[in-house]
Amino acid sequence: MGQRPRLADVAARAGVSTASVSLVLRGAPGPADQTRRRVLDAAAALGYRADRTASLLARRRRYLLGVMLDVRNPFHAELAEEIHVAADRSGYEVVLATLTRDRDEARAVETLMDFRCEALLLLGPDGPESGLSGYAAHAPVVVIGRRVRAPGVDVVRSADEAGVAAALNHLIGLGHRRIAFIDGGRGAVAAARRRGYRAAMRHAGLPPEVLAGDHTEAGGTRAGRRLLATGRGPAAPPGAGFPGAVLPSAVLASNDRCAVGLLDVCLRAGVAVPGEIAVAGYDDSTLARLAHIDLTSVNQDAAEQARHAVAAAVSRLDAGRTRRSEVVVEPRLVVRGSTAPASRKGHPR
Repeated sequence: MGQRPRLADVAARAGVSTASVSLVLRGAPGPADQTRRRVLDAAAALGYRADRTASLLARRRRYLLGVMLDVRNPFHAELAEEIHVAADRSGYEVVLATLTRDRDEARAVETLMDFRCEALLLLGPDGPESGLSGYAAHAPVVVIGRRVRAPGVDVVRSADEAGVAAALNHLIGLGHRRIAFIDGGRGAVAAARRRGYRAAMRHAGLPPEVLAGDHTEAGGTRAGRRLLATGRGPAAPPGAGFPGAVLPSAVLASNDRCAVGLLDVCLRAGVAVPGEIAVAGYDDSTLARLAHIDLTSVNQDAAEQARHAVAAAVSRLDAGRTRRSEVVVEPRLVVRGSTAPASRKGHPR
């Protein structure tokens, strides 16, 4: 296998200087159109590709944005794609560090710092604010999806309370009065949505019913099994989350993955959705849009959040901004086939 073509090889084939080749390949002004064509033809013929690592090392700046995300979260994947688009428009590249069951936030951030990323974009971090402030002492930090007041940390987030209220108002408008909530667990994002649910139910004069869960399909499955065990039997046991023998007529899940777990349980148990129980989620992820899932869900506008997040990082790096910023994106409800008017049969109205 031959050696990788060098800049000098392109220059020799095109009959120009290496400086001219560098200008052409960077799209810089100077070389004539004929020279540009010769250089580009030579580069294509040789299969030349610029060594980006060497180029970055040759400059004082690296133009790298580090992004931490949960690889299991489809909404994070969508955000990461939109961040790539926004970063490319600003002349930056993106390095990804993922969370897995064996890889925590601290390790992911350490990886991004090892790559000498100029700024960190953290998707829904659950770590303490003191830790976020510590990262910000080394590089600009933008938190996406979570309310944070840590000094020096920029925030871009969806108005989760408003999103949850929109979903509940939709269900209430369909005649549902007993609306349960499958919780998202211990994380900061889950806590915000849980608060939003309780507040919206109180505002509507309805009693909240919270069932333990988490932001995974398995969490929704466990919650769904408990719901059916207590809600479809002859009588609910003392202390059960859903008193009485009747299922709630609607359930709002803290995210789409959790809602999908519930839908799976309902399908296997022969519980009709939305005929017997309406289900709504949060994130409007790719899962929600699949025809066989068709999940009503709250859209957080991933493209808008990504654009603001990249802009926040770039304004610190390129313009020297020092004042903390926070952008709150208004979510919107996307209604699909998993919700319908409450049935009078068996459900209080």
